[in-house]
Amino acid sequence: MTRLGEIMTHLRLVLRMGRATGTDLAAAYRSGHLKQEEWAEIVQQCRGCSWAKDCPEWLERREQVEQAPFSCPNRKCFAALKAKQKEHA
Repeated sequence: MTRLGEIMTHLRLVLRMGRATGTDLAAAYRSGHLKQEEWAEIVQQCRGCSWAKDCPEWLERREQVEQAPFSCPNRKCFAALKAKQKEHA
């Protein structure tokens, strides 16, 4: 069984990935596009990600990206939320 990472560490990684991809997670939550359970699941997915140890360095080298890397378990979620934000902008 994979040991999950520390919650706050991964919450910060999720928020950083959101900023890097142009996905405003807080706005998605406020608008109802991201439910509390979904937000928790995003963090949980990050906690179990084997690539998470490399994520901080990847984010350090990139200020803005079109999408999260293929190795990110939340890649599709970020893309879907970003598309919804563009629709409602």
